[in-house]
Amino acid sequence: MNSSQDRKAAIKKLKTLVYSTRQDLDVFRKNIEKTFYSPILPNHVEFSEHTYSQVNCDILMPEIYSTGKIMLYIHGGSFVGGSKKAYRSFCASLASATSCRVVVPDYSLAPANTFPKGIEDLQLVFRSVFTEEQIAKSLDSANPGKAENPEIIIAADGSGASIALALLLNLRERYRECISRVILFSPWLNLTSDSPLIKEKKVHDEVMSGDCLRRSADIYTYETNLSNPLVSPILASKEQLLGFPPVYIQIGEKEILLDDAKQFQRNLHNAGCGCELDIWPDMMFMFQLADEYLEESHLAIEKIGRLITYQEEKTDELTLTRAPVLESSLDSEA
Repeated sequence: MNSSQDRKAAIKKLKTLVYSTRQDLDVFRKNIEKTFYSPILPNHVEFSEHTYSQVNCDILMPEIYSTGKIMLYIHGGSFVGGSKKAYRSFCASLASATSCRVVVPDYSLAPANTFPKGIEDLQLVFRSVFTEEQIAKSLDSANPGKAENPEIIIAADGSGASIALALLLNLRERYRECISRVILFSPWLNLTSDSPLIKEKKVHDEVMSGDCLRRSADIYTYETNLSNPLVSPILASKEQLLGFPPVYIQIGEKEILLDDAKQFQRNLHNAGCGCELDIWPDMMFMFQLADEYLEESHLAIEKIGRLITYQEEKTDELTLTRAPVLESSLDSEA
């Protein structure tokens, strides 16, 4: 069990990811890298840097990995911060847990590069990764020269989830078909002024606040564009969601973002798409990034590993404590 001191330390660390009106932008960005960067990667994961269509990326490679799949990770940071360097250690843990190579792009950030520049960067990276993986797959196949679609996993957190879903909504069918799964951590899904999180005053949890969402949204794009599904994916129509790949959302029970995640799950189900909502009791925004303080951080990443490698999850004490929360969320959606 985590001590109260560990929880306070975790919350303090995670607040670094959230941009507030009182912060200097340069200081905010430096604090993210100072807080989350580690020169030593876990589990002997190796990294190299590669440029895809003029976008600099990390490539994280675990000791053992499947050559048949690759993950594209889109980091959060309130649309204005975060970097591949800051997320290198976390994505290395993901790479190890999933036995999968992970590509982490340094896409363009607001306010210098507002919507849709970041999405355009990721489209270029995605297409380059797709082409390289398709070529590699054809060379390794039993029928050399035959073009086979690679298996690509899209993962993202926070504001990065909005950008990741915009990428998916923009992809042509031939590209979308190769995405085997979408993994979202604490996603930002509704940035409109009609959102209860933004409309109502003094909405907050231990890490996030409605005011922070509003501030970040104002910097990312102009007000009349906030209802664009490429900015607020919760507003995507049923037609836009048709054929969406399976989505897995991992989120804390205490997050103000939870209701939006439940609504997005309903939207996907209504479009005939699969969406698993994994709610962790007593956890806060992006608890997965506080692994030195919270045992749940390690367990959550291990679960992602089992999900990706298709291993059957064992029923343990934590799963049993999580069951009532999941059951209540499903009951409320019925």
